[in-house]
Amino acid sequence: MITVRWVWAFLDTVDDDAEASEAFWHRVTRTELSPPRGERGEFATLVPQLGDAWVKVQRVVEGGGVHLDLDVEQPLPEAAAEATRRGASEIVRQEDVIVMTSPGGFTFCLTSWTQAGSPINQVREDQPDLLDQICLDVPSELYDAEVDFWEQLTGWRRRTGALPEFTSLTRPDGIPVRLLFQKLGDRSGTVRGHVDFACHDRAASREAHVAAGATVVSEHDFWTVMHDPVGRIYCLTHRLP
Repeated sequence: MITVRWVWAFLDTVDDDAEASEAFWHRVTRTELSPPRGERGEFATLVPQLGDAWVKVQRVVEGGGVHLDLDVEQPLPEAAAEATRRGASEIVRQEDVIVMTSPGGFTFCLTSWTQAGSPINQVREDQPDLLDQICLDVPSELYDAEVDFWEQLTGWRRRTGALPEFTSLTRPDGIPVRLLFQKLGDRSGTVRGHVDFACHDRAASREAHVAAGATVVSEHDFWTVMHDPVGRIYCLTHRLP
């Protein structure tokens, strides 16, 4: 088990679409976009008015999607060794980040909580909605192993969802991003991910997101599936921020 002190949700977007994506996401999260950083100016942070940030954007050459950064208390080589022992694969190792994939192929990074500035405070009060969840979309034959991996790696207790195809991990107090797992109808493939918002009033949030440039894909009893302006899937869910 590793000690996760903070979780970052990363929105990865190909270069040609990045400007439109960043404009949308900083608007719907009611944040300011930090100055770019990195060798290509590929990284930026969505900075909230109050509290510490937990969402970042990254411009990529190809692919795109969502990934997680886990700020850990242990030295990064030690944390990576534990993740590998649990079934992860190491992709890239640098001094300040180790890029890995889960047993099902979902990308995550191990980073140092101390080097990240030791964030500790997410403000949830007075928010109409909040990007607070990463949902891993898992092919059915990979589902049990994927949930087992994340539960054992983090030490967070699993909880069965109201619907049988969902499982969540109970995040410790103060962790800004919740992990949810959805069992797909597809039997095989690679684990993907999308972000979810918790909404006080899902209809009002839907209207605000559409006004910002999103489109509604489908409506369900407890969630609304959306596309952002560059085609990224995400959901508005019926949960209190």
